[in-house]
Amino acid sequence: MTDRKDELAGNLAKVEERIAAACAAAGRPREDVTLIVVTKTYPAEDVRILAELGVRHVAENRDQDAAPKAAACADLPLTWHFVGQLQTNKVRSVVGYAHHVQSIDRSKLVTVLSREAVRAGREVGCLIQVALDAGESGRGERGGVAPGGIEELADLVARSPGLRLDGLMTVAPLTGEYAGRQRAAFERLMDLSTDLRRAHPAANMVSAGMSADLEQAVAAGATHVRVGTAVLGVRPRLG
Repeated sequence: MTDRKDELAGNLAKVEERIAAACAAAGRPREDVTLIVVTKTYPAEDVRILAELGVRHVAENRDQDAAPKAAACADLPLTWHFVGQLQTNKVRSVVGYAHHVQSIDRSKLVTVLSREAVRAGREVGCLIQVALDAGESGRGERGGVAPGGIEELADLVARSPGLRLDGLMTVAPLTGEYAGRQRAAFERLMDLSTDLRRAHPAANMVSAGMSADLEQAVAAGATHVRVGTAVLGVRPRLG
């Protein structure tokens, strides 16, 4: 356990240095950027160590892994983010622990999420997942709604009981015009965020950037970066 704590502490320190340097280069205060550690495939013991080390935001992408882990860590002062593609039959479970769902990409999901949040007496923060590889219509290969679909979906979230519209999220596209151009992709997301905030001023979260491209996300203006491998190490293969 001590070895693992030392390993995670060292990795966290390196990630913290990267975020601080990126903020300095962009002329942004360090407190502008929130680190979310993506703990998918890692055990609850790692989450506990991270909490001891000061981490307050963690993310998961599969409910079957996240639900028992969140239950095992329910005593910790953590904010849980769900970042994976969410099936409607998993919504009731996810609402039980997630403070934010960052993968809102269709109206049916909003409807079910609203119903279950009300049933559970909770308010769930929602980020619209934007697929920058989807053109103006359709969906991206990693989930998400096309830029042209943001406004309608955002308005639906904003008027749905039990839900709060928090902002936008994206994953840097692997194909299309932004493939290999993470900075340009994240700058496009910031433009879309500016558009969104004209109608919904409080929806100011911009979740972008991961282990390999957090610097580009910070440079573009992201408020939250989602880092897994750089903190926890290379993920074990899922069987």
